[in-house]
Amino acid sequence: MNKNNDALSMDASMPRLDRIVERLCHPLSLDTVWHNPAQGADMPSIIELKEIMSRLSAAIFPGYFGSASVRRESMRYHLSANLDSIYRKLGEQILRGFCFDCGRRKDSLPSCATDSGQAALAFMDQLPEIRRLLAGDAHAAYEGDPAASSPGETIFCYPSMRAMLHHRIAHVLYTLKVPVIPRIMSEMAHSHTGIDINPGASIGEEFFIDHGTGVVIGETCILGRNCRLYQGVTLGAYSFPKNPDGSLIKNIPRHPILEDSVTVYSGATILGRVTVGRGAVIGGNVWVTADVPPGTRVLQENSHV
Repeated sequence: MNKNNDALSMDASMPRLDRIVERLCHPLSLDTVWHNPAQGADMPSIIELKEIMSRLSAAIFPGYFGSASVRRESMRYHLSANLDSIYRKLGEQILRGFCFDCGRRKDSLPSCATDSGQAALAFMDQLPEIRRLLAGDAHAAYEGDPAASSPGETIFCYPSMRAMLHHRIAHVLYTLKVPVIPRIMSEMAHSHTGIDINPGASIGEEFFIDHGTGVVIGETCILGRNCRLYQGVTLGAYSFPKNPDGSLIKNIPRHPILEDSVTVYSGATILGRVTVGRGAVIGGNVWVTADVPPGTRVLQENSHV
């Protein structure tokens, strides 16, 4: 009896489901959300990109990530095999990124394939520099946090180092004009650490975010050497200029510039294309929308200056 009732109920629901399908397939609904990829092109794979990041972590910080049994005398063999895999996998994902963007770029699939191979190789060439910058970030984290027992602890444990590992990699891909992939890599770190760094942000050497949760660094930010941020800091845009048709104007400098050795304490908000001068200190919970001279201390009681 129950089986018959279930069958009758299913039969009665089919016309309604058919009508829902019809509504979802209507051009007014479907055209706004459907991604129609280039012929033979798949979407970028989050799973593959996670593996690529895992392999890159092991290549940049051997012993901390990946196999702990790798010995120095066999390092060349392991690194060679790992880099070959990274190059092939990353090239495929970059190709998918280019194809994802093809509608706007009006490129053909062969052009995407050529561009992706060149971009992947150019990225691999930057790995020694990425490692150098990240080693400096680890040193800054150790020197800047009395709770850190060693630079190695910051590499293995600190959310800011995970965020910067992703950012240093994503930023290189961003400068190579790879679509989509840099943002995916940045959002992987964002979801894990609570630190939101746009891959376009230019960040100098020996950078450290203490604690880190809630930090936001916008796309056109420029940070000098030896800057330090604390949790809850926002380096954002003050306003969003628009075209005559009301659409946002893209690709214009709209985020702050922090010169060398600037410290920004927790909860501070710095908005717009303002410059915070070398050695300045921005106190906690301060709102800044104007240039700050070098060496200045901006505190709550005089934050209107």
